[in-house]
Amino acid sequence: MSADSDYASPAVRKLREDLSLALRAAAHHGLSEGVCNHFSVMLPGAQDRYLINPRGLHWSEIGPNDIVLIDVHGEVLAGHHRVEPTALFIHGAVHRLTGHAVVLHCHMPYATALTLTADRALDPTLSQNAMRYMGRIAIDAVYNGLALDDAEGERIARAMEGKDVAFLANHGVIVAGATIAHAYDDLYYLERASLHQVIAQSTGRPLVPVDAKLAAHAAAQIQGEREQSDLFFEALRRMLPPPPHG
Repeated sequence: MSADSDYASPAVRKLREDLSLALRAAAHHGLSEGVCNHFSVMLPGAQDRYLINPRGLHWSEIGPNDIVLIDVHGEVLAGHHRVEPTALFIHGAVHRLTGHAVVLHCHMPYATALTLTADRALDPTLSQNAMRYMGRIAIDAVYNGLALDDAEGERIARAMEGKDVAFLANHGVIVAGATIAHAYDDLYYLERASLHQVIAQSTGRPLVPVDAKLAAHAAAQIQGEREQSDLFFEALRRMLPPPPHG
């Protein structure tokens, strides 16, 4: 089957709709930054092709027909737009080396603020929202500038070490997952948890974490029931219709 046929298939059309919805939701929630950063999802059954947002469009204006199909080498296979270089190196490497189907990378404010601290990341023993990430966080503690080559993307991917959330030092975050709905839910709550931690730290008063075992128990409870993630995504679909150009 050709790339154009794949792109137009019902299954891939649904992925394009969901990916563009996640991008618009991120803009709605204040997680976007200019026309930068990227969300991507692998095609079903394909380890070498994935959908990604195009270069130059604000996330709030992206519809399903703006999504681009590329291969792991960055070649555009279907779609009407270009793709930004750093997206090719980071997303291609994370998809290829971790096997995650969905990769969301952004510089959302509060989570990124935590990458600037000595701890580099969220403390998963503080708020209930933070506890869902217990045992899931990787820290890439090295910053080498923009990811403009394969080596940098591969280093970021290897730093994830089987985790699905990565805090990139002095840079931003990556949240990965099996479905767009679940990954977006994790991205949203990661920023909420980071916001709560930053606000608590700004008071200057001592923080009170819970026991690590209790945090792990709460994480298992949350991860054991993901219907809320799907319901949240469907609520966003009702709230945020696609742009007029589709």
